[in-house]
Amino acid sequence: MPSRGLPYLLLMPAAIFLAVFFLYPFTLVAWEAFSGADGGLTLAHFATMAGNWKFSSALENTLLLAIAVVPIQTAMALAMAVLVTKIQRGRDVVLYIFTIPLGISDLAAGLIWFAIFDQTGFLNSALHTLGVVKEPVIWLGYQNRWVIFLAVMLAEIWRATAIMLVILVAGLGLIPKEYSEAAEVFGAGPWQRFRRVTLPLLRPSLQTALILRTILAFEVFAVVYALGGNNLPILMGQTFHWQFDLQDYHVAAALAMVILGISIGFTLVLLRVLRVPKGAGI
Repeated sequence: MPSRGLPYLLLMPAAIFLAVFFLYPFTLVAWEAFSGADGGLTLAHFATMAGNWKFSSALENTLLLAIAVVPIQTAMALAMAVLVTKIQRGRDVVLYIFTIPLGISDLAAGLIWFAIFDQTGFLNSALHTLGVVKEPVIWLGYQNRWVIFLAVMLAEIWRATAIMLVILVAGLGLIPKEYSEAAEVFGAGPWQRFRRVTLPLLRPSLQTALILRTILAFEVFAVVYALGGNNLPILMGQTFHWQFDLQDYHVAAALAMVILGISIGFTLVLLRVLRVPKGAGI
């Protein structure tokens, strides 16, 4: 008969890992954010952060980027996952092609799209060849922030949709085909089967994919830095700026706590909206 302490023994390595590499660093960051010069608790660093002229625009850009990118990626990942599961021959090849961006780092993805939107890049070359423009356009200049935002959106959609795709493909693979076949026998069309059968059973996987992608959307940095530099302020960029350029670790820690708070808030909302009823699992 297995020992009662065996489950705890098996969980101990993961618990130790979390304590050393998450709880301990989190405690240090939280202390930096709330500690004053006299060693007491203070909100002065948050006041300094909020009083900076770039904070409001960085917060707005970060939220807008997440709100714009995540729904598009969700719809694309769902469509791609359904397509992959419907393919009978060559499924592995198609899935491999769809997931190629997973092997590319954030910075490399940013540089790839920078090569497209740069003054001497592919976009200007194509438009010049077609006779649309006579001179190269500075797409990523500070006066074209909407273009920078659009370029970051495209880069993030291209780079990170595969993260959700892999999770949703795995979720679709767990749904028994008998459910869809039974619905088809009762006269349900493809859209009805998808909406009434597939989506409800896919909810656990969809919840996981959305939470993971939303959290990562608030932490985007390298793609924005490669395409726009400081022309498109975001929260992670401001954290980097306070930490390394201004050497103010307290305000950088305060920004990190804000990002963490936003991530937790959106996670709770997604858990509430997409909560899985008890006994609904497959």
